[in-house]
Amino acid sequence: MPKIIPIRDLKNTSEISQMCKEETEPIYVTKNGYGDMVIMSMKMYEEKMFMLDVYNKLIASEEQITEGKILDGDNSLKSIRKKYNV
Repeated sequence: MPKIIPIRDLKNTSEISQMCKEETEPIYVTKNGYGDMVIMSMKMYEEKMFMLDVYNKLIASEEQITEGKILDGDNSLKSIRKKYNV
């Protein structure tokens, strides 16, 4: 269940910081009863950005497969081995 707090609670920064570290989901901040901001810990932000990067790379690779931009694995390894004398 998402954590929702009013904007006036942001005055207590150390409590908010601790809350962000304890929560496993972003915290939603409301202003006058409406959604205004979302806050989260740095760790959670970095995890979300990492997963976003992974998803974007998966989408790009699926597009390359549908466009036929693929290489044969055996031939690719052979050319790398030949290039670097391995």
